[in-house]
Amino acid sequence: MTENDLAKLVIGRAIEVHRQLGPGLLESAYQACLFYELVKSDLLVEKEKPLPLVYDDVKLDCGYRLDLVVERKLIIEVKSVEALNDIHLAQVLTYLKLSECKLGLLINFNSVLLKDGIKRIVNKL
Repeated sequence: MTENDLAKLVIGRAIEVHRQLGPGLLESAYQACLFYELVKSDLLVEKEKPLPLVYDDVKLDCGYRLDLVVERKLIIEVKSVEALNDIHLAQVLTYLKLSECKLGLLINFNSVLLKDGIKRIVNKL
């Protein structure tokens, strides 16, 4: 399955989670429910995956954690904030570069319409 195929599937599951829960909960609740939905779809999903930082050829554990990684190809960053801003996009792009993944989804569940809270971020390796 390609990154784009995975993204379509993830967005569909995220919409289902949002439809059932609505906005206003903590990120951890949305993350847990989306993880459940994706696992239920027979996808390989890693939650809170550690992401080391390599600096000057030294691998440093700085405490970075990827919210969800699907099929080792797609990074999902879950938010529940009033509005997404540039720092959120930069965060996902940095995660993409560090992990060498091509595609990330930034999903803000604190939106009236979830489609307005989804951003695709592409890493041009």
